[in-house]
Amino acid sequence: MSSLLTRTRLSNPSPFLRRFLSSTSSSPLRPLPNPVDRNVQWIFLGCPGVGKGTYASRLSSLLSVPHIATGDLVRDELSSSGTLSDQLREIVNRGELVSDEIIFNLLSKRLAAGDAKGESGFILDGFPRTINQAEILKGVADIDLVVNLKLREDVLLEKCLGRRICSQCGKNYNVASINVKGENGRPGMSMAPLLPPQHCMSKLITRSDDTEEVVKERLRIYYEKSQPVEEYYRSQGKLIEFDLPGGIPESWPKLLEALKLDDYEEKQLAAA
Repeated sequence: MSSLLTRTRLSNPSPFLRRFLSSTSSSPLRPLPNPVDRNVQWIFLGCPGVGKGTYASRLSSLLSVPHIATGDLVRDELSSSGTLSDQLREIVNRGELVSDEIIFNLLSKRLAAGDAKGESGFILDGFPRTINQAEILKGVADIDLVVNLKLREDVLLEKCLGRRICSQCGKNYNVASINVKGENGRPGMSMAPLLPPQHCMSKLITRSDDTEEVVKERLRIYYEKSQPVEEYYRSQGKLIEFDLPGGIPESWPKLLEALKLDDYEEKQLAAA
């Protein structure tokens, strides 16, 4: 992993990046840390519904680093009060995309809060999504590793269509029971449903945008936009492609092995 810890700097940052890095707003950027003095700084990429949040959260607990998803940052800010939250609320109500500048204000604010609490390292979930975001992030943090989760599209589609949300507690579940037979040289794949407790069962709802047509278009857009970002990190030798072999029981041990952490979990359990 040491080869992945080389610090990089922007030689010719964009005008927006220069403005952002020189900003003296209430969310100051922290200086780049010395890699030997901090925990991992990783990114998880992958299609919507592939399971980035699930595996990033598990690794977050295992490595004792925060799991930071920009969607959660936006939702947290919307639930607060202030100039930024009011501005964000107007953008969301108009159905517009949140700008890079606001996203990075939220991210730098979160990183600064983590520093104040003594946090070291992080796992970013589903971010950056564009080259511009990746370049700005490069000036904010020294990324060690980028894990790109992949899943065959027919399984991914079925998984997305099985997503459900409890209208009372807000937790996410999945009712899809996936059992795809192997064909044309591709192995079969099974994924058990992630069912809610009995008291949530009658309160499950489907997201309005989880239709086959919308999910397929969402995947098309993701593939189109993600390739430059993947190549950006691949060219730096930081990208790992990980094909999910099945559900969590099958994929989690394989992911730990790919990340050279297969004995780490055992040591943690032994020390507990």
